[in-house]
Amino acid sequence: MPFREINSRMVEARIVPGRRMFSQRGAMLAYKGEVTFTPNMQGGQGGLTSMIGRRVAGEATPLMTVEGSGTVMFGHGGHHIQVIDLSGDTLYVEADRLLAFDGTLEQGTMFMGSQGGVMGMVRGQVTGQGLFTTTLKGHGSVAVMAHGGVIELPVTPQRPVHVDPQAYVAHHGDVRNKLSTALGWRDMVGRGSGEAFQLELSGNGAVFVQASEEKL
Repeated sequence: MPFREINSRMVEARIVPGRRMFSQRGAMLAYKGEVTFTPNMQGGQGGLTSMIGRRVAGEATPLMTVEGSGTVMFGHGGHHIQVIDLSGDTLYVEADRLLAFDGTLEQGTMFMGSQGGVMGMVRGQVTGQGLFTTTLKGHGSVAVMAHGGVIELPVTPQRPVHVDPQAYVAHHGDVRNKLSTALGWRDMVGRGSGEAFQLELSGNGAVFVQASEEKL
């Protein structure tokens, strides 16, 4: 595991020769050793196709390639940081929540309409989340940002989880999501979004929820 949590808002990553890391630009706070930071124009491991998908949607997040030998401290905007370890599964997370992640992970882009059909597209429009979601797959660690700390909730076929869309951070595993309304359409007239919409996640996996309804 390359990340060591210094406190709730800072992590330290160990950089070793021959193993690169990607981070959000501007996330480096300090470093020790012989470490280089290079603007990444290929969208990480996902390559050109992944990058094009996000740029078409206007949702690309600039990345830095981090290489060399030493340690780097990462943090951004005073946001809380959650480290997620992947063991061959796929993490679904919005690109702007990514602080840093292992270069061994395969990065891709998924159109939200492919999870939940039309409702997936409605989710992007109504909740303010991107129509494209970043995927990270393989064995490695990911540091994501959130407001007010994060809790991991298991998702099972017997126990789906309902999440306020603004509190959703990420999920992994064989999980399906759909947007549902907590109130009838007539009841929603004249109200703000509030608790009117919920994300229902079902299947096998886990969802990460932040202790706030504030977007990054």
